[in-house]
Amino acid sequence: MGNTSSKSGSGEEPVKTILFEQEQQSGITYRIPALIYLQHSHTFLAFAEKRSSPSDQDAKILVMRSGTLKDDGSVQWSSSQELSTARQPGCRTMNPCPVYEKNSRTLFLFFICVLETITEKYQVITGRNQARLCCVSSSDDGQTWTSAKDLTESVIGETIHEWATFAVGPGHGVQMENGRLIIPAYAYYVPYRCCSFPIPCTVYPHALAIYSDNGGETWHMGEKLQKYSCECEMAEIIDHEGRSYLYCNARNNGGIRCEALSEDSGKYFDKPHMASELVEPPSGCQGSVIGFPAPEFFPNDDAESKACGTSLLSPDTQTWLLFMHPTNKCSRRDMGVYLNRSPLHSSGWDRPRIINSGPSGYSDLAYNSDKDQFSCVIECGTHSENEQIAFISFTLNDVMQTGNKREKKMRNLKI
Repeated sequence: MGNTSSKSGSGEEPVKTILFEQEQQSGITYRIPALIYLQHSHTFLAFAEKRSSPSDQDAKILVMRSGTLKDDGSVQWSSSQELSTARQPGCRTMNPCPVYEKNSRTLFLFFICVLETITEKYQVITGRNQARLCCVSSSDDGQTWTSAKDLTESVIGETIHEWATFAVGPGHGVQMENGRLIIPAYAYYVPYRCCSFPIPCTVYPHALAIYSDNGGETWHMGEKLQKYSCECEMAEIIDHEGRSYLYCNARNNGGIRCEALSEDSGKYFDKPHMASELVEPPSGCQGSVIGFPAPEFFPNDDAESKACGTSLLSPDTQTWLLFMHPTNKCSRRDMGVYLNRSPLHSSGWDRPRIINSGPSGYSDLAYNSDKDQFSCVIECGTHSENEQIAFISFTLNDVMQTGNKREKKMRNLKI
């Protein structure tokens, strides 16, 4: 069964295909989606955590579905499979973060493994990390996977003693134009201790990049952002002079998102900026960001653009950004897509286009340059965002449509 985007100008929310759905009797729930598009094989890979309940402490194993993009724009999805090698004994597997190395055609899937009985809150209170940085890889587009590697010692080393806990992503990583592979991550840094325990109210998360310059053979860790910044994703921005910047967009508990730029491909980020246009619900929520080539056209300053809230800033980069996140300030509802045509400016975000009305949670974006189309996986549902993980495709025109037409109720496809 396939999936196509809504027609430009139709005013509809895009078609939604259900990939994972909560099982009412058993309580099995699928959360924390990640998505990657492999252009050479026209394949989507959608990942999620399989849990025995919606709670973080009940995460069990990662699952995956593969989708083949057809000539007519539909996507043929495989059945769900558990990634049996992506685990460590006695641990729960969490936070899928895929990245593709184009030169060797190797797909890396990063994740963390945490002792089954240990919660994140317990680690933050005690200051004793129980998470491990792990990775599997595939050379056949996700058909088979290697055994899990524990990279904690080689990548983090003694710095782990300064952290209460950490995680990657969740969501996709990036390969930059210089070949560097980027895995977004965050760590709860412990600045002060008393009798080996963290001093209360001093332990906060900080986003950072994990990177490789040799095709994924070895990995290193960049410096942390100097501001509260939790779950994050990153995107490369190329300006009109060909200079590269790594952009970080991170969850924050202050009601708006945290942004930062790196001019050295993720080793160090400049002073973070709070993006007032990108609102957070109470306690925040994960969001997804992706860069894509700026189109040759640019919307005129007309009534339609104003009605859509289109930014009037002149484009200053070869790259535009899309950001996806719940738009409601009070709860995780109404998934929106924000466009930024001037991503090096601190206020370049347009007003969001709602692509899923109602409960909406975590998400991940992918870009298909062949069809100039975007796809995403989102947590959503009728009563709770924990009910389903859905796949949606849409175009830039869909994002830039005005909200004048009444949006029709989204069609649901379960496959």
